[in-house]
Amino acid sequence: MSETGASTLKAESIQEKTAAKNTDNDGFVSTQPSVLESDVEKVAPAAAPQSHTKSAPDGGLEAWMVVLGAWTASFCSFGWLSSAGVFQEYYQNVLLNQYSPSTISWIPSLQIFFMLGTGPFAGIIYDKYGPRYLLLGGSFLHVFGVMMASLGTEYWHIILAQGVVSGIGTSAIFQASLSSIHGWFDKNRAAAFGVLSTGSSTGGIIFPVLLTRLIDEVGFPWAMRTAAFILLALLIVSNFTIKSRNPPIPQHITGRQLLKPLTELDFSLVNFGFFIFSFGFYATLTYLPAQVIAAGMDRTLASYILSILNAGSMFGRLAAGVLGDKVGRYNIFVIVCYMSGILILALWLPAANDAALVAFAVLFGFFSGAYVTLIAPLVMQISPMAEIGFRTGVILLTSSFAGLSTGPINGSLLDRPGSWDNIKIFSGVFCLVGTTLIFVARIRRTGLKLLVVF
Repeated sequence: MSETGASTLKAESIQEKTAAKNTDNDGFVSTQPSVLESDVEKVAPAAAPQSHTKSAPDGGLEAWMVVLGAWTASFCSFGWLSSAGVFQEYYQNVLLNQYSPSTISWIPSLQIFFMLGTGPFAGIIYDKYGPRYLLLGGSFLHVFGVMMASLGTEYWHIILAQGVVSGIGTSAIFQASLSSIHGWFDKNRAAAFGVLSTGSSTGGIIFPVLLTRLIDEVGFPWAMRTAAFILLALLIVSNFTIKSRNPPIPQHITGRQLLKPLTELDFSLVNFGFFIFSFGFYATLTYLPAQVIAAGMDRTLASYILSILNAGSMFGRLAAGVLGDKVGRYNIFVIVCYMSGILILALWLPAANDAALVAFAVLFGFFSGAYVTLIAPLVMQISPMAEIGFRTGVILLTSSFAGLSTGPINGSLLDRPGSWDNIKIFSGVFCLVGTTLIFVARIRRTGLKLLVVF
């Protein structure tokens, strides 16, 4: 066979493989051009990177051990972050009571910002080197930051230790665990992410109760040290079990490549949708404990309110993951996140007794669980596999600015008439608007066919 004929057959074979890979599990053919399609004449350079990619086993001991490690990482990162309301209430009433709620809210806001905002940098490290360095460095920073916060007596001590150092550590841990799953699962990917995300819910159940009890019994310093030792033990498990399915391929990333995702309308809609939704989501997590106390709830019951919310979230995240693989990840996200906004306005806003507030915590936790579970699956469904780490990081970076500013914004609303109602309306409206933007991205891919699995 002539060299020209062989090249032609090779190019045709690559085109066929590309078409197959661009068809997702839901039968949707991606409109994103692949590297192979755009450079089909450059057969050798385009085909080479594909040889490094292994097919996902979609199960097995090794794959589920990665999920176990990611679960403990999620417990220690997002689960810890879910305790923001406990710290807000304690600092506001005890340790830093000389400061306004708006000023104190910068502590959890900075932790959210650094956890999410350093996502692109963590994503680049992951894409180049895999999860190992991220896990080691992140584990050290998170445990060290919490331990140093136990020694804090001034506002700036807590800001630096808990807000900055621990926040950066949780970012590295969470990014490594989030990005490692995709290589091990394909058809059951959203289900695997659902299992992973229950780790943060479990952490959100345990940490608020544990910290509240320990602060009362042994004081704030030893409560934080005990939490740091728990984090250390669990993160050792993560470091030994999380690994990438496909070997990292170091590559030089240009400024144009960094900006490329933002030039894609679908990705930009999803990115901005998560940004808007995050305002409402984090405002609720941060201020719910203080609001239920202001509404007259007994402090003992109020100390469990975040745990109750996260218990609902645990089931919601698992359900969103399992159903996402069956009926479409975008479909599930849009439905349950619309419900989150509706619950804020229809239930939390008029709630006037303990029963209504507890019901809201359970239901909001259940429906908002998809926010954490489906971040990565939504990004993966509209992105090239080689850019998953970075693109997920871009989503987290954008959302971090919402996490940074929503606390102070809502803290300032507390100084105005109808303060708690203002926060509730703010949260509900932002959840609805953010979900609508992601719904638009879904419509752009499928049209107005509401029953299409996507």
